[in-house]
Amino acid sequence: MKKILVPTDFSNEAEHALKVAAQLAKRYDSEIYLLHLLEIPVQQVDTLNVQSDFPEAMFFMKLAHQKFEDIMSSSFLDGITVHETVDFNQNFAEVSNVAKEKGADLIVMGSHGSSGFKEMFIGSNAEKVVRTSEIPVLVIKNQHDSFEVNDFVFASDFKNDNKETYKQATKLARMFDAKIHLLLVNTASNFQTTIKAHDRIHDFISEDTFENYTINIYNDETIEKGILNFSREIKADLIGISTHGRQGIAHFFNSSISEDLVNHAKRPVMTFKIK
Repeated sequence: MKKILVPTDFSNEAEHALKVAAQLAKRYDSEIYLLHLLEIPVQQVDTLNVQSDFPEAMFFMKLAHQKFEDIMSSSFLDGITVHETVDFNQNFAEVSNVAKEKGADLIVMGSHGSSGFKEMFIGSNAEKVVRTSEIPVLVIKNQHDSFEVNDFVFASDFKNDNKETYKQATKLARMFDAKIHLLLVNTASNFQTTIKAHDRIHDFISEDTFENYTINIYNDETIEKGILNFSREIKADLIGISTHGRQGIAHFFNSSISEDLVNHAKRPVMTFKIK
């Protein structure tokens, strides 16, 4: 993990994400690309030279650079290479484009939580970041003075199209020296016996060499409630889920799963793109 992209609107939530990214950068000798999206109509801005005819654009650019300078002086960024990036595109799918352009390995982003996943830290459409990202996205809700992952829940339906995301999850678990808790949630409308569920999970992981895991079948009213309740019971440090980019987080597991999972989770959530 050499490059970490951190979108920011300079809010407290975005700072929480940046502090986590800084801890990861120090641990893995990574660089941080700090991205701010300016909400200025692109036709008003020449990205090479903000024209004096547009004082509003000039004002917001100066304000953004001042805030970048304030952040760069933070002690938690000492010793880390941080690149300042400003983008004038208001489409939040642009975050994923910047990640691809910079060759980022991970996106770390903050979330208000109580306003819902669609109201995350930089505007109303940040779900597009998860929906379009080809790389893992780590969503941070709270401040973490020490970001450690010892217990990592990987929730899945354990179908074949999730195998690639599981490889990404085990790679992350190895980095953190964490235990993965494989979780299949049973609901009344989609029930399978414990034996069948165990066989399904064993078959799913049979080709993988990762050994530090547990297998868990959990019954609940809905899948998202099951993930949240199980994660709370074991005091998980991180929840991992797979997403279909064409459908967004509301449709992972090939069914309609509410965005409430990310909105209501009190702990960090990592999303992995199904390709």
